[in-house]
Amino acid sequence: MEKIVGTVVRGLRAPIFKEGDDLVQMIPDLLEDFYQEEDITIGSKDVLAITESVVARTQGNYVTIDQVAKDLDRDFAGKDLGVLFPILSRNRFAIILRAIASSQAKKIILQLSFPSDEVGNHLISLDQMDQAGLDPWKDTLTEAEYRHHFGYQTHEFTGVDYVAYFKELVEDLGKECEIIFSNSPLTILDHTEYVINCDIHTRQRTKKILQKRGAKCVRSLDDIMNQPVDESGYNETYGILGSNKSTEDMLKLFPRDSKTLVEAIQAELKKRTGKTIEVMVYGDGAFKDPVGKIWELADPVVSPGYTSGLEGTPNELKLKYLADNEFKDLKGQELKDAIKAAINAKADNLVGQMATQGTTPRQLTDLLGSLCDLTSGSGDKGTPIIYIQGYFNNYTN
Repeated sequence: MEKIVGTVVRGLRAPIFKEGDDLVQMIPDLLEDFYQEEDITIGSKDVLAITESVVARTQGNYVTIDQVAKDLDRDFAGKDLGVLFPILSRNRFAIILRAIASSQAKKIILQLSFPSDEVGNHLISLDQMDQAGLDPWKDTLTEAEYRHHFGYQTHEFTGVDYVAYFKELVEDLGKECEIIFSNSPLTILDHTEYVINCDIHTRQRTKKILQKRGAKCVRSLDDIMNQPVDESGYNETYGILGSNKSTEDMLKLFPRDSKTLVEAIQAELKKRTGKTIEVMVYGDGAFKDPVGKIWELADPVVSPGYTSGLEGTPNELKLKYLADNEFKDLKGQELKDAIKAAINAKADNLVGQMATQGTTPRQLTDLLGSLCDLTSGSGDKGTPIIYIQGYFNNYTN
């Protein structure tokens, strides 16, 4: 009988991991219990995925707002400080803004993009922007002009007016806060030559534009806390990019040394099971919410570390294309045999071939990360470990 089930994804309930826990031993221990409880047979290329939060927590990779402020004071003490293109997030940015306001900068000029931030959180709708006659590529608004056009706007899901919320965060720490709205990074230079650009995936380009136009000091979020301050956590590659709120005064950073960790876990699993299991660390899954329009992509990368078997992109044929075109006159077992033969005969690199159109042109780790992020969720499911079987199988298996 032919196998009916293809890919199977399971979220595994795990302990509440704490600083100092040994994931190289604890994760395989969890899998041994899982294999026994569910009577699992390890497949030819199973995938184990661990959320980045678990890794960072066990590393103790945290920083306080005072430590971040001390890092910022190296460049910005006594200066009017521009804070450019932050995302509209309590979890991702509010604590960073508190740290900025806790520094010795003199005044904070906060420049927000509109109608939405980089990851799709909307200040206003496109219709509201059009009705106000605004051109997002040319126009700049003061806070008073923004309020004149749009009043107080609350986010659809969080119920927060982020303009008021961010301003209050700064002013509560004794700093003057001016808010402007513009999609040009150069606008901030009309107010100050000292800038933190807070965009995520466009950060290098933004920094170059500002430096080319004469900014005296520009730091992006990956330039902040990329080394320890007073024995703090740090991330040498991403700084405070990918950080999350831990407490009102502390950030959990994106994990370090993820590549080393996944390879060590893979080796330990190989020793215990005799099988090669691919291992990855995952963060945001890079998918878009169709209602809120939010891209789940506030982390700098989907996977900061993965074993070598997860490198590359899918190399797949589109079954419905084959069925509707090359084998349109076949049906039943004859059609199935023809499609299987086509899959078995496919080249190692199908780029550019018409039979691949409609397949997903993304890195394997980005696809798997989306699958894992949707499975584990971000709330109280308690399943930060994901086990995937059959992902690399196809119609012939």
